[in-house]
Amino acid sequence: MPDYHDDLRLAHVLADAADAATMARFKALDLKVETKPDMTPVSEADKAAEELIRGQLQRARPRDAILGEEYGIEGTGPRRWVIDPIDGTKNYVRGVPVWATLISLMEAAEGGYQPVVGVVSAPALGRRWWAAKGHGAYTGRSLTSASRMHVSKVSTLSDASFAYSSIGGWEEQGRLNGFLDLTREVWRTRAYGDFWPYMMVAEGSVDLCAEPELSLWDMAATAIVVTEAGGTFTGLDGRPGPHSGNAAASNGLLHDELLGYLNERN
Repeated sequence: MPDYHDDLRLAHVLADAADAATMARFKALDLKVETKPDMTPVSEADKAAEELIRGQLQRARPRDAILGEEYGIEGTGPRRWVIDPIDGTKNYVRGVPVWATLISLMEAAEGGYQPVVGVVSAPALGRRWWAAKGHGAYTGRSLTSASRMHVSKVSTLSDASFAYSSIGGWEEQGRLNGFLDLTREVWRTRAYGDFWPYMMVAEGSVDLCAEPELSLWDMAATAIVVTEAGGTFTGLDGRPGPHSGNAAASNGLLHDELLGYLNERN
């Protein structure tokens, strides 16, 4: 089995550079923010961080393709780096510290590209999480100062903590009734949002999380961290991995129940 150590080490170097760039502009009074055609915000920091990561990848891995939220796909081949320069831009531009740079390496496999390395770096929270295929998931300050993560062993919904981002998307998709039924069954609900609930699932502090509409760059890094921590990451259709345009993550023990509720139609 490949160890992916060099790729993981590179991903940390990329995250270090992105952290420095994004933190330098966090809470800046003159931060420039635009609205993209899909009506989501993008800041100058999003663009600068992605440009920085792309530049370093082009030098370090010139044969690899790169897919980023802000600048699309570049290159072809069996290896593809997938970048979200700031996951949680709405938080970033409002001064909320819950945002992260997501970096993943995906490799061509049966059923499409699959994540083999993932790094999630949240510098304003002082946190970083990462994983490589077959080698477990970790959190810490660096590769040499880290602790291994494991999902929880909670096996009943009445004892489970469920995290989500917002209610609107569930209503738009006709899934609101099932979503609300789930919130009534679990022990606790919290709307942490974006990357964070997936990392909490990997750490075992949250048992379930889901979002109704996402892009590949939102999920590639978080998917491998969750699965390498022993959890389950699928689309709402049950398809494993980050390919369904939405996500459901759990400790695995509650995954069928999670999907059951979220696929109830209004």
